[in-house]
Amino acid sequence: MNATAERGVVTRFAPSPTGYMHLGHAYSALKSYREAQAAGGRFILRIEDIDRSRARDEFEAAIFEDLAWLGIEWEGAVRRQSEHYDDYAAALGELARHDLLYPCFCTRKAIRDEVEQADAAPHGPDGPVYPGLCRELTRDEQNRRTRAGEAFALRLNVARAAEQAGPLFWTDRKRGRVEATPEAAGDVVLARKDVPTSYHLAVTLDDHLQGLSLVTRGEDLFEATHIHRLLQALLGLNTPDYHHHGLITDDEGRRLAKRNRAVTLRTLRKAGKTPEQILAMIGL
Repeated sequence: MNATAERGVVTRFAPSPTGYMHLGHAYSALKSYREAQAAGGRFILRIEDIDRSRARDEFEAAIFEDLAWLGIEWEGAVRRQSEHYDDYAAALGELARHDLLYPCFCTRKAIRDEVEQADAAPHGPDGPVYPGLCRELTRDEQNRRTRAGEAFALRLNVARAAEQAGPLFWTDRKRGRVEATPEAAGDVVLARKDVPTSYHLAVTLDDHLQGLSLVTRGEDLFEATHIHRLLQALLGLNTPDYHHHGLITDDEGRRLAKRNRAVTLRTLRKAGKTPEQILAMIGL
């Protein structure tokens, strides 16, 4: 059992301030909050704002307002990822010392073209699996292209990392013991020139630093957990339990998402809906 679990359940809600919250966010936040309450534990809030091109102060303020309106209270200071780039840089440095990172100079178009030529390109948590075009570049070639100022992303050499880590598993509240198979995700990006971390690295490190014992999030992120478990092993981080819950969908069965212009809590509040009506709408 993790030391964090021995001190009581610690859960979190970690939205991105790139739009207003919708019913799917409400469901995830309330599930996590109730799990902490039921165990007499702690519920904390994190703002995942590494995408500075889309993050907005007004969206962050609306998150606070919506959570308070739903009756959700969090403990302690809110952690904003954009204020902790040094933590992520240190983690990248640790992975680099073990020769687990490499620069990838491929454009999105080059990757897409390579994937389209494959008969049945496998998919990972970030879409089609990266075909490894830059994995075998020599160190001299990497250095030459870096010095020339070519844009690049830092990718994790997943096969090498998995070999170093050995067999891994995690515990999911719905599925039980899950054997980790991070190789299926391919060499995921852990940082870019304009964004010095990625979702995978930041969320995994933050969950450790904030003492999470239970990560409650949508089942659409289940496959990403294979990579997160690998990063935990490589960086010596705690492994929480996971609860990948079902998703709230619209009338056409699509997952609610900002890009689909899902009806926001802000709109529902203005229309006169009460928190109790929201709970009924999401089945809680």
